Amino acid sequence: MKAKFHDLEAKVILVTGATRGIGRSIAESLASQGAHVVFNYREGKEAIANELCEKLKTLGAKNATAIMFDVTNTEQMKNALDTFHKDHPPITGLVNNAGISKDTLMLRLKEDELSQIIDTNLKSAIMITQILSRTFLKAENVSIVNMSSIVGLMGNASQVAYSASKAGLIGFTKSYAKEMAAKNVRCNAICPGFIATDMTDALNEAAKESYLSSIPLKRFGESSEVADLVSFLLSGASSYITGETIKIDGGLYI
Repeated sequence: MKAKFHDLEAKVILVTGATRGIGRSIAESLASQGAHVVFNYREGKEAIANELCEKLKTLGAKNATAIMFDVTNTEQMKNALDTFHKDHPPITGLVNNAGISKDTLMLRLKEDELSQIIDTNLKSAIMITQILSRTFLKAENVSIVNMSSIVGLMGNASQVAYSASKAGLIGFTKSYAKEMAAKNVRCNAICPGFIATDMTDALNEAAKESYLSSIPLKRFGESSEVADLVSFLLSGASSYITGETIKIDGGLYI
């Protein structure tokens, strides 16, 4: 049975990278809690954004707002959020979920690929949090969730840049939590392991068995399970939790 967090009703929560994958599951889960879900989309993706807005409202969202900005464009991001706050209540929940991965061996890693990964996965989370920090200081019950990864803790071959970006999110989480705790602003990180996605669906049976053999619970996680953890961390039910790094990996990294 899905837990209901009544203090999420009408809470204004921004989720980056919400148009697909785990981000979409998070947005849909928050909608079912009655939150006002805000999400970003890139230029030219208006149809996808409109479709998601309607879906979130049918799921129970108090409101759903799509904002056009690229997380790697700080000026665009700031202007879009400033405009949003002119007509809406302050954002008091933030899920830094946007991320990319370009898996490659260290010897083949290109500088532009490294920049793209760090800018999208790490720099964007820091900058969007900085942009919203003045709003957070004036608000109540603020909670930030940074989507790291189990490879940010354990590393992984062919994912040097991705692992570094996700490890960086953990350091950012701990530092920001310490800096803002006196203002009752909380910040936590989640480290998902293997989560069932289109990518895992495309694996052949031999590859699936190989991955599953390393997971004590012997199954891939569901994106809804990650989304439920996010809802908990955004809610008052986790009011004494900050600066934590929480694994959701079926026991992969014990």
